[in-house]
Amino acid sequence: MLILRIVGVLTVIAIGAGVVAYLFSGDKRYLRLSARIAKYALMFALVVLALMFLERIIVV
Repeated sequence: MLILRIVGVLTVIAIGAGVVAYLFSGDKRYLRLSARIAKYALMFALVVLALMFLERIIVV
């Protein structure tokens, strides 16, 4: 769980840095990068939650 928290914090930092970079430069590629990071982070979180759910089912 500690690794998931670290990955979550790094994801939030990366998305925030992309938004701040967009605000300073006005270049849309930073927003696209932030959106891509958010999309993959959401997919990763859903996979982890699904695995945790399956683990609970298998144990029962």
